[in-house]
Amino acid sequence: VKLVESGGGSVKPGGSLRLSCATSGFTFTNTWMHWLRQAPGKGLEWVSSINTADGDTNVADSVSGRFTISTDNTKNILYLQMNNLKFEDTARYVCAKGLIAFVLRGEAPLGQGTQVTVSS
Repeated sequence: VKLVESGGGSVKPGGSLRLSCATSGFTFTNTWMHWLRQAPGKGLEWVSSINTADGDTNVADSVSGRFTISTDNTKNILYLQMNNLKFEDTARYVCAKGLIAFVLRGEAPLGQGTQVTVSS
């Protein structure tokens, strides 16, 4: 399993970014994929999930209405469109696959992450 995130950067409040997670080594079109984030000094926080088979999505209340998860199943890529970014969105964002329970227990592979910094 290989997960490689990209697309992070520094933006001002209200700005937008689109994160990508390039994947390989597993069947992308029949699994749950997730975005999580870790702010400095804090634990891993779940952000959003998508079932790549049927497109079913879930999103954390803290980002609902601002972040959208999606996939390109022809390219095995996971995306996270982030709009109206806030200071509190500053974190390292990582992607993961599989059941979220395993991910949160640290029993699933994670990418190396991409840093998002929101500052004025």
